[in-house]
Amino acid sequence: MTWNVQIGINPISWFNDDMPSLGGETPLETALREGKEIGYVGFELGNKFPKDGPALKAKLDEYGLACVSGWYSGFLAEVEPGQSNADAVAAEIERCKAHMHKLQYNGVKVVVYGECAGTVQGQMDTPVNKRPQFASEALWQSYAERLNAFGEHLIQTYGIKLAYHHHLGAYVESPADIDKLMTLTDPAKVFLLYDTGHAYFGGATDPVALLKKHVKRVVHVHCKDVRTPVIAQARNDGWSFLHGVLNGTFTVPGDGTIDYAAALKVLREAGYEGWLVVEAEQDPAVAPSYQYAKKGYETLNALVKSLA
Repeated sequence: MTWNVQIGINPISWFNDDMPSLGGETPLETALREGKEIGYVGFELGNKFPKDGPALKAKLDEYGLACVSGWYSGFLAEVEPGQSNADAVAAEIERCKAHMHKLQYNGVKVVVYGECAGTVQGQMDTPVNKRPQFASEALWQSYAERLNAFGEHLIQTYGIKLAYHHHLGAYVESPADIDKLMTLTDPAKVFLLYDTGHAYFGGATDPVALLKKHVKRVVHVHCKDVRTPVIAQARNDGWSFLHGVLNGTFTVPGDGTIDYAAALKVLREAGYEGWLVVEAEQDPAVAPSYQYAKKGYETLNALVKSLA
């Protein structure tokens, strides 16, 4: 019996949306051609992809590639003064329409929900430890209610699951944050994107143990390896997320210290069927795109075959 997973990649290996200077000169077509040649069967989206569903599908079809998913910048963690939960969710529902229609047209089943309210992840000079945090249980509970409502809408309207991306510099970063989010949200409405690299940097010294705890909620996986000495320095010196990226906190599977054999075994045994996405922010001038994308694919492909 084969393991029903697919290996995709995020274009961040070639060009970076948060820091356009990294790989900014690289055409989308280069990433698609090289990714297909390496063996990837799909791509997550980035800013260089066509913005509407039919054009996106036509571009990916040129290379025989699937649309894996796409990042959606959500703003549900903070509400305006006097704004009700229902009003906040209604605003998010309106804001997401074009993106969700694009994903739906391309057969996407999960959306990468990144909470961007209050986040410091895109600020070069702000340490990740200055991230926003909920000050009370009531604020956590209110946030969970908004996520539940939005997640329910996405499923009912688009057939797309909300895959919540725990992310450095945002409200949900640490293992305790992930535990809290999973406890307060409805498992039929809010799901988890598990990112190995963000889990480690966020405080999970054993990211596989954290994965085991929540694997039943996982509908999407980002495979990002870590360079532990660089992360130690980032923590000690109070680096920002982007400063860490520039200095090599992350890399592709097989080039860092995370035990992907153990992580994939947990997913396999839990019956996970979805995408394994290589997503490792690096400077392509330092970590050549093709070379590192190939290493990430070969590492995951070999492990998937061994678990079939």
